[in-house]
Amino acid sequence: MSQQPFVITVPGSSANLGPGFDSVGLAVNRYLTLEVRPSDKWFFESTSVELQGIEEGEDNLIYKVAAHVAKEIGKELLPCHVEMTSDIPLARGLGSSAAAIVAGIELANQLTGETLSVSEKVRFASLWEGHPDNVAASVYGGLVIGTHTEESTHVLYGGVPEVDLVLLVPSEELKTKKARGVLPAELSYKQAVRASSVANVLVAAILQGDWESAGKMMSEDLFHHPYRGELVPHLQEVIKVVREETAAFGAALSGAGPTMLCLAPLHHGEEIQNKLQRHFPDFEVAVLRPAKEGIQVKKESKQETSA
Repeated sequence: MSQQPFVITVPGSSANLGPGFDSVGLAVNRYLTLEVRPSDKWFFESTSVELQGIEEGEDNLIYKVAAHVAKEIGKELLPCHVEMTSDIPLARGLGSSAAAIVAGIELANQLTGETLSVSEKVRFASLWEGHPDNVAASVYGGLVIGTHTEESTHVLYGGVPEVDLVLLVPSEELKTKKARGVLPAELSYKQAVRASSVANVLVAAILQGDWESAGKMMSEDLFHHPYRGELVPHLQEVIKVVREETAAFGAALSGAGPTMLCLAPLHHGEEIQNKLQRHFPDFEVAVLRPAKEGIQVKKESKQETSA
């Protein structure tokens, strides 16, 4: 059981990429970081704007996840002081809650002796979140494709796509619960076949580096774009401008939204960012890259601890 201070870093993520609904995720280079040291009680704090108002004690989501994992593996957690920093915006479709879930699992893993495999971390995270896309991307880094039920979770790692990511971030939040509330209870057989075929082509195109096809499939989603569009009124306009007036391959909602994600040719992100910022001055337009690494843990040496 670790009593040595350590640092956990977890990347954010973008899920779905359009039609890969609840299945495809891509880690992005925005991060949640936990600096952990022993304490006489659990205490969470942060100076990050994105984490203002976090729960300071055992009501904190990260603690709840860590305590659940520890209980499941028959271990106990010793209390810690946790200083958190994050540049993942909340409720914007960049996996802020998934990163917290993954951080909680890794916190338990470190405090109980590093016994969990990568697949076990993904399983715990998917059971908590309900689907594997965001959480698996935060565990692995890069691109992931997965499927999940209460009985089993299967995730495949798809490497790190060589693209730039351009994000359009509205000022307003969109809670996942609300975004899920507008989805239909079921699709017709014909719609389901079409929707899944689009998702299949998206994944194959990304793995083959056929970005033109991938971009086209991003905008042909039938699982959630037609319904969530009413909550993100600029979505279709953004997709149209991206396809017709920039060098980007395509655009889609990032996760449940309201952030919109564009896949762009490598090293062309800033040029596309400038064009989109002029078109959409009320949005924050940012250039990111796929995160190459998932969870990272750095343990402080005794010398560092005593300094």
